[in-house]
Amino acid sequence: MKFSSTATYIATEELQMAVNAAVELERPLLIKGEPGTGKTMLARAISISLGLDFHRIQFTPDLLPNDVIGVSVFNQKTLGFE
Repeated sequence: MKFSSTATYIATEELQMAVNAAVELERPLLIKGEPGTGKTMLARAISISLGLDFHRIQFTPDLLPNDVIGVSVFNQKTLGFE
């Protein structure tokens, strides 16, 4: 799978190359920029282009990891995590 422009997002050759390199190398891609510059649109376009799900999380100063991934609780009766 390769990232390319979508109907709603036109990507430059340089951007396509950077995204595809991150995908091929299985490395994270840092998208940074000022508010309103299309970072979320880019992330959504990448997921659509690669046929992946897209979920957006709005981070706040009080957000904890458990808010994102949930909490596992040990059940003593079953001796497992739920």
